[in-house]
Amino acid sequence: MVQLPRHSGTAQGPGEAAPEATGGPVVSGEELLAWRRRQLSLGGHAGDLDWLLDLGGGVGWQPLQALRLHPQRPVQLQQDLAQLEQLWREHLRSAAPLQYLVGICPWRDLELQVAPGVLIPRQETELLVELALAAVDPRASLRWADLGTGSGCLAVALARSLPRSRGLAVDLSPDALLQATANLARAQVDDRVQLRQGSWWEPLRDSWGHFELVVSNPPYIPTAVWERLEPVVRRHEPALALDGGDDGLGAIRELAAGAAQALAPGGWLLLEHHHDQSEAVLNLLKRGGLVDVEAHRDLEGQWRFARGRRPQAAEPPT
Repeated sequence: MVQLPRHSGTAQGPGEAAPEATGGPVVSGEELLAWRRRQLSLGGHAGDLDWLLDLGGGVGWQPLQALRLHPQRPVQLQQDLAQLEQLWREHLRSAAPLQYLVGICPWRDLELQVAPGVLIPRQETELLVELALAAVDPRASLRWADLGTGSGCLAVALARSLPRSRGLAVDLSPDALLQATANLARAQVDDRVQLRQGSWWEPLRDSWGHFELVVSNPPYIPTAVWERLEPVVRRHEPALALDGGDDGLGAIRELAAGAAQALAPGGWLLLEHHHDQSEAVLNLLKRGGLVDVEAHRDLEGQWRFARGRRPQAAEPPT
């Protein structure tokens, strides 16, 4: 089952009045529940179908459950059931991620535009934003960067949380940069974030030594593990954003090796990595000349993140 982000939904609860028709199709709760049973009889996971009803149809999980007690209540949909069934059948046929089929992915407090060619943001990456914000003063005027920006999720979150700062977001993929452009504009922060195409530190060469904060969710899955991922991920999400090479550390080596030169004195680098790479990543950051190197757990208690900072000018490396 593909991991799908949380979403609240929009349909009414058991004690609320039925929505006024504003253009979307209206069905009875009984009709919707019968449709849901028919779709699940075709295959797939109930949680995935409920996500489609939420993001594609506008019917959240809690209102959906309430319909079991009040099946006579009308429900207004964002798309009619025939359109939703077409998306569900395509998901079952091709294992295409529902996020791509719907075109959006809820993440943190955002709804991001996603499409084939860009990594679908995961819930655990939300914590990388919190760790980054805890490392800096959000009121300060900072220079930050997001390396391997993908959909632009980290760049959008940082720009919204650091309103006095300016950022640079880098990706090698033109498809990813298109999605990042759309998401930065959608969040109305595109005037404070500049996108650049290229590989890791290289597109930032003109600003090396001036970044107080750099974040990255690089490809870190070992190739052998990537080849065994479920089809919904392996066949559809870009290998460029997932496959980290034989040991999964190819990109992280580059990031660690260039950090001390690219960061400002005292500047922080924060990385996401595979659940079993923590010790190796910490050692790479230390060998790259960073100090205060630390590991952090994800929402499931796995060691998922690492951070370190460039020493101040008068501070010897440890």
